[in-house]
Parts: sequence; C-alpha cells; structure tokens
Amino acid sequence: MKYGFFPGCTLESAAYELMISTKKVAEALGIELIELDGWTCCGASHIQDISEDLSLAINARNIALGEKLNAPIMTVCNTCTLMLRTAKQRLDEDEEAKARANESLKEAGLEYQGSSDVTHMLWMLLADYGLENLKKKVKRPLKGLKVANFYGCHIIRPPQIMGFESHLNPQSMEMVAVALGAEVVDFDQRLACCGFHAVFPAEKEVMQKTGVNCLSAKDAGADVLVTPCPLCQMQLDMYQPDAQKRFEESIKMPILHLPQLIGLALGFEPEELGIKRHIIDAIPVLSEKLSSK
Repeated sequence: MKYGFFPGCTLESAAYELMISTKKVAEALGIELIELDGWTCCGASHIQDISEDLSLAINARNIALGEKLNAPIMTVCNTCTLMLRTAKQRLDEDEEAKARANESLKEAGLEYQGSSDVTHMLWMLLADYGLENLKKKVKRPLKGLKVANFYGCHIIRPPQIMGFESHLNPQSMEMVAVALGAEVVDFDQRLACCGFHAVFPAEKEVMQKTGVNCLSAKDAGADVLVTPCPLCQMQLDMYQPDAQKRFEESIKMPILHLPQLIGLALGFEPEELGIKRHIIDAIPVLSEKLSSK
C-alpha cells in the first residue's frame, strides 16, 4: 500500500510527535508513505475567506503532487483533509475553476487532473487496510485502557464533502480502539468542537469549551482522550493549563494522537511515540495500564 503523504504544517513544528508516531505506525503496518515533494500549507480553513481561487490553486497543486506519484493522498489532520477534499470536489465539478487553477499551476509545471483521492489515516485503516489486518499486528492489546474518542469538527463535517460515515453518530474511532483491545468510554463531548480556530478571537469561550471537553471525558471514567486531529490535540493538551484556571475541579486529561494509541498497541513504548512532548503527562497512566501487558 502506497500513499502520497501530506503532513501539514503542524507536524513539522508544534505536533512533531505526530510525525514521529505516524511514520513508526505506517512502517510497522507495512504502509509506504511518500511525503509530497514541495507541499505547501493547505490554508487551514481560513485562506478561502481571502481568496477562493488562491485556496483552490494551492490545494490543486498539493493534489497534483500526489497525482505525480500515481497514488492517493493521505493526511493525519482533519483540517488538511477538509481543505484538500473541498478543493478536489470543487475542481472536479467546476471546469472553469479547474481551468483557472491549472493556469496558475503552469508556472510550476503541474496540472491538476483529479486522479488522486484524498483520505485520512483513520479512514484508510478501515476502508483500505482493514481492521482484521490491524488486529493481526497488535502485540500489546490495550486491555484495561479506557479511551474517550474525540472526533473534531472537520473529519465529519460538512458531510457532503467528508462523508466517510455518519456525521451524527460516527463509529470509526471506536472501531479502531476496540480493534486495539482498548475499552471505549462514551462521553457527552465526543462530537464537540475543540475551539482551535477560534482561540484568539474568543479566548474566554474557547477555554471554557476546552475545560468542558476534558472534564466530560474525565467524568465518564476515561484514562486518555484520543483524537485524529493535531489541532484538536494541541487545543485540548497545550491549552489545558489555561483552561484549568476557569475550573475549580481538576480537568486533567491526557490527550493522545490516534497514531500514538495505535503505536502503543503495536508494541512501541510511549517515549518512542513522542508522548513525552505533551503538556499533560500521559506516561504515568499509560505505564500503570500497560505495565502488565
């Protein structure tokens, strides 16, 4: 299995641990990831507010880089997936928009053709790799680890663009967690917004939301909260100490990236997956829960 890998900006900086864990998991599963040569920022759901044509052009270029590899494109970021799929849908349905984008791409010697699909690692595991194959790779079942799955807005909405599963009651995260041997914890905020894209204009409201999201998982008995999006992980982990200032009760909740959870079940140690980089220390609870495995 081969994919053109679009890492997105955060994997080269604030969420470098996601880059580490994604590559380790892919290698262990026998999945070839070829990083797109010269990829650029997807625009992070804001660029279209400045120029829709620019948003289409830069993501047409990113997809065209994947087409050169004759491979589908895979991301590990909800927002990157949304931006790339939004551009692809528009380009595939609007010949005039496609022509304008390709006119811009001429300078780079590229042409968008529409031959590469865009997927997320979460979807790939279910649709392409298969949960039965994933189960066969598990070396350390996560038995006893209680996992709260936090989807994030952009992997399920808008459904007409994302559309992998029900946006009202998705189950992909739970299916992966169960395949790894973990115990799934249901909690009120599993489909909530993390607030990342509003943290600067609405800091007070977002910090409240961050605290509620973490507290909801904690009150439901979760040991860790897992998300398929680095922006959700950053918001819930990095800003958790700031959110705590608005709550009397402890909201402490370790936040893992999806590939880190998978990597633990594949036998990697937390340190190998970059978990030490997190603000909220997940090592103690993982050591306790996984020590006997």
